[in-house]
Amino acid sequence: MKPSDLPNLITVFRFLLVPPVVMLLLKGHFGSALLVFAVAGFSDALDGYLAKRYHWTSRLGALMDPLADKLLLVSSFITLGWLGLIPLWLVGLVILRDLVIVTGAIVYNMRIEQLEAEPSLVSKLNTLTQILLVLAIMFTQAFRELPALWMDTLFYSVLVTIVWSGFDYVWTWSRRAWSRRGQ
Repeated sequence: MKPSDLPNLITVFRFLLVPPVVMLLLKGHFGSALLVFAVAGFSDALDGYLAKRYHWTSRLGALMDPLADKLLLVSSFITLGWLGLIPLWLVGLVILRDLVIVTGAIVYNMRIEQLEAEPSLVSKLNTLTQILLVLAIMFTQAFRELPALWMDTLFYSVLVTIVWSGFDYVWTWSRRAWSRRGQ
């Protein structure tokens, strides 16, 4: 093992944290789930820092890192939806958006050119709102209630950024594909 493998190993560790988060949520251990979710978040920041700081980047890492993040978030959304803490329509939109983006990326990669992961600013905002919602629900269930206004604001922030980022990806990558095919 080389030091440059460390970011990818940390990402693999984040994949391994998904089942414990799901199990803890299902068992109603929201405080523990919150802690493991926070460890996953820290590991994401750490592997990103190491990859950028020491130039330990790789194509594999560039693909695995967002996949680990998505797996953790989508699994958390599905589990919290199953528990009735997130409306199922919102869980469905989260999954639909991700399926549209992944399907588009696969088609683009197969038919146009090799795809480089380029999350847009609105996509990063969507990820942030999703993380904040999951954290708020875990925190609320573990410790105390947040005012309904805050939870409603988070639900609708996720809804708006899901729709916005989904359309943004479809528009941006469709235009890019169209221009590349014409060359």
